[in-house]
Amino acid sequence: MPLLYETQDDTAQVSIDGELTIYTAAELAAQLLPCLGNMPRMTLDLSQVTEMDGAGLQLLLMALREAPKAGTELTLTGRSKAVTDTLELCSLQA
Repeated sequence: MPLLYETQDDTAQVSIDGELTIYTAAELAAQLLPCLGNMPRMTLDLSQVTEMDGAGLQLLLMALREAPKAGTELTLTGRSKAVTDTLELCSLQA
């Protein structure tokens, strides 16, 4: 599952379309994490995430942790119902 990656000014606009689960997390991590640091800002659009589990949550938390270390301000946007439900289940407001 490829990430959709576009740049506009000093911001990378990245979106995930489909599952954010144990079956896709490793592939998405291999694509997303190396992009951190390429631009000062990154928005990660989660509006098209159809399913999310603990592995997907771990990937989001890792990206949020690593982005500042790489010099990128990461913002999560457009949360789908699957993302919102998972964050609420874990009492997280990421």
